Amino acid sequence: MVRPEQTSVSRSAEHLQAQLGVSFKDIANLKQALYHRSYLNEADEDVESNERLEFLGDAVLGLIISDRLFKDYPAMTEGQLSVVRAILVRWDALAHAAERIDLGQYLVLGRGEEMSGGRERPSNLAGALEALIGAAFIDSGMALASKIVLEQLKPELDEIQASGFTVDSKSELQHLAQTQYHEIPRYTLVSSEGPDHAKLFTVEVSVGDREMGRGQGRNKKQAELNAARQALETLAATGS
Repeated sequence: MVRPEQTSVSRSAEHLQAQLGVSFKDIANLKQALYHRSYLNEADEDVESNERLEFLGDAVLGLIISDRLFKDYPAMTEGQLSVVRAILVRWDALAHAAERIDLGQYLVLGRGEEMSGGRERPSNLAGALEALIGAAFIDSGMALASKIVLEQLKPELDEIQASGFTVDSKSELQHLAQTQYHEIPRYTLVSSEGPDHAKLFTVEVSVGDREMGRGQGRNKKQAELNAARQALETLAATGS
């Protein structure tokens, strides 16, 4: 016997893949991407949340973006590639992409999560998009996952390309720190070494009580920019 919940989720999955213009070989993979962990305690059926798919999707997303940037922009340094990738895979960029396809309407939530605005919560939306990417990879490999990533993040890719990839790492870190941690980065001069005409400054950047990165430069401004860049690279590597 098919439960009403299963019918509803199946219908949502069918609608979602039609909206995306894709076709999963096994719709069960897409369905799993829609189950938020809050639903599990209330479920009459044996289901698994989308968290494992989210974990996988995060890694697949990073690889797809890295591959695209590496191939399309051969003049970019490793540091520049890392910073641009960090912009594209951060949770608020993913949440905006999820909002554009109204991904929240398809999620299967627990009652409490539903009542507290879970369908619009950015962390849920970003996580669901990563789970969707993971589901696509499990179902059909990199081809389907790449199609979803590059189509859904196209506005962000176009915006960065239009800017000439001139990313001010301090501005980017401040935006990221305010949106994710509700803090403003604090820059501290650690040392100043060498003669006056050739000093080397070392600066530490912290968010809250956490040291995020260090940078060096011939002036404090350059050292701060390099510290911010290292912080962004660290955040991109750790996903935190």
